[in-house]
Amino acid sequence: MVTILDVARAAGVSKSTVSRVLDERLPRSTNATAERVREAAAELGYVRDPLASGLRRSGTSTVGVIVPRLTDTVMAMLYEAITEAAAGRDLFTVVATTEDLPEVQDKAVQSLRRRRVDGLILTTARIGEPVGVGKTSYALALRTDGSGPAAIGDDRLGAQLATRHLIDLGHHRIGLVGGPAYASSAQGRAAGYREALESGGIGFDPALVAGDAFSIEAGEIAGRQLLDRPDRPSAVFAVNDNTAIGVLAAAHALGLEVPRDVSIVGYNDIPVVSRLPVPLTTVRVPFRQIAADALRLLLDDGSGPGETLVSAPTLIPRGSTAAPR
Repeated sequence: MVTILDVARAAGVSKSTVSRVLDERLPRSTNATAERVREAAAELGYVRDPLASGLRRSGTSTVGVIVPRLTDTVMAMLYEAITEAAAGRDLFTVVATTEDLPEVQDKAVQSLRRRRVDGLILTTARIGEPVGVGKTSYALALRTDGSGPAAIGDDRLGAQLATRHLIDLGHHRIGLVGGPAYASSAQGRAAGYREALESGGIGFDPALVAGDAFSIEAGEIAGRQLLDRPDRPSAVFAVNDNTAIGVLAAAHALGLEVPRDVSIVGYNDIPVVSRLPVPLTTVRVPFRQIAADALRLLLDDGSGPGETLVSAPTLIPRGSTAAPR
């Protein structure tokens, strides 16, 4: 097996220089010495041993990822994106689920720390409740607690895009199916909804707001609350695709046709929503960018302790929205 010492001898440099040049966690150097090291490594067929290098750092080249649940497609998509980004740095990921319960999260953190992970990425942050991870490096993703390093989508902007789309179609009574109050993503999307209404000259009506969870079941309950009434809204913005699917189910159960009787917009653009009988208009979240940003905050030097990296979402119009009758 070719060793780092073999590469150092071939390139005429020290072992530490080879280690720095070939360490993908560090910024890529393009000077002549670095190029000579890479050429020597390629000619000799050198393959970096991530476990050995991790042990030299008193680590395991492993990143722990904590999510509420993997049955939530959003969390599964983000975990896969984190795993892909980590593989590009010769790192391995392990995942733990918490059902979005703080006491279960504490156990998950302790379990992963005992396994000597090099750091943690958490998607379970709660506003105003700093994450308790001891001295372990960490970054937050999708949701923020307001103080820790976080990689998130621009939730206010995404909600504004969704609501403005409905306003542009001619809707004036627009319902909101919200999410849990502790989730920054749900709060940001609710704020963006209100801001878009205000900018469109439409007054906010709290009677058009329902829902407090991210599940399909919660979306269906909220959908019935909004749609099973004589003064129902002509359109509904749901803060994620699961709740939007629930609203679609409620509309169908009430004999309403989408989008003829009610327009519906979701959020996240999980794969299934483009294949529904009525393809869902939604807001696409750049999961790969958020995953890469979270990993950078976790591993790279130079980021501030509370730095937040924000990625812009994109509106994806489909068949579930149309002008009101």
